[in-house]
Amino acid sequence: MKRESNLKATKKSAKKTAPKAQKQKDQPGDEYKMNPQPDSTPDDPRVGRLEGKVAVISGGDSGIGRAVALAFVAEGASVVLAYYDEKKDARETKELVEKAGGECLLISADVSKVKACEKIISNAIDKFKKIDILINNAAVQYPQKALTDITDEQLEKTFKTNILSYFYLTRAALPYMKKGVSIINTTSVTAYRGSGHLIDYASTKGAIVGFTRSLATNLAKKGIRVNGVAPGPIWTPLIPSSFDKKQVAEFGKDVPLGRPGQPNEVAPSYVFLASDDASYMTGQIIHPNGGEIING
Repeated sequence: MKRESNLKATKKSAKKTAPKAQKQKDQPGDEYKMNPQPDSTPDDPRVGRLEGKVAVISGGDSGIGRAVALAFVAEGASVVLAYYDEKKDARETKELVEKAGGECLLISADVSKVKACEKIISNAIDKFKKIDILINNAAVQYPQKALTDITDEQLEKTFKTNILSYFYLTRAALPYMKKGVSIINTTSVTAYRGSGHLIDYASTKGAIVGFTRSLATNLAKKGIRVNGVAPGPIWTPLIPSSFDKKQVAEFGKDVPLGRPGQPNEVAPSYVFLASDDASYMTGQIIHPNGGEIING
């Protein structure tokens, strides 16, 4: 039986509200501290496209991960949400999922570590007995003015979190993934246009595009689809935990639509790619980026 969504769009004004000047000191940041609050509520869920499916989402506690979780639940899925240490955001996301009538398993784990990724998958299998959708989404970014300012420690952390975790999680999940399942990777507009102050971050996002296209080719004969989403400026906790107050206040104003996007404006791309609506798509990237033309 299809699940009726109880989610209410309570923060619609957020789309038209510019971010206030603010700064958070730790990454990937806390959503509950943000002003305005990001909008994660599905706008118009088509109940049932993911009925009975189980989705594993890294970085699932807030931002895009939270919005994807809520959109998936509105379509009938259960979710496993991996997060780093943002306990309050994670608990709130779980409450929202359950209020919408969905099942949610929270797993605190550092996805930059192989064993942690294996734990996420094993716990998901223990709970739900299967994985139908894998969303590789966790990321960090640390702006620097020059390449010489990027320390070995930062470089290693950025690559381990942003791209090696995609290898770790996918490798652990593949033995449980059958024909018809979907893998969706979060890359970025910076993979296509670059970023002078996020050189290491943009490099990992470019690697994700290559990973997506290569894995799609590798798994095509097994009937496993692999696609990606390349968001532009989206209002998530990563923004106030990355930039200073002035930059945050100006965030997203330089794209053609003139504002940052909300997480729930990105989530439908994931629903589409995870559903049978995208049954003839693999190795592709969707670009919800506010109008930037990146020819990718």
